[in-house]
Amino acid sequence: MQVGTYIAIYFIVWWLCLFLVLPFKVRNQVDVGEWQEGSERGAPAGLLRLWPKFLITTLLAAVVTALLLWGLSNPFLQEYWR
Repeated sequence: MQVGTYIAIYFIVWWLCLFLVLPFKVRNQVDVGEWQEGSERGAPAGLLRLWPKFLITTLLAAVVTALLLWGLSNPFLQEYWR
């Protein structure tokens, strides 16, 4: 495979991992007990703190991509899938 293929696979895995990580440690306004007038009570309260989630997503996506590429290049698994 070419380098562009690896980048594309990592990009797709990164987005999937981001949607997996986004809901962690998010508390809505009902959980906190304080809500703003005119807003949805299920909306997140306070900051979302996206930078730590981006870092966790990057590390998780690197591990998942490495496992995926290992599985695709493993001769035993290639023989098994035939």
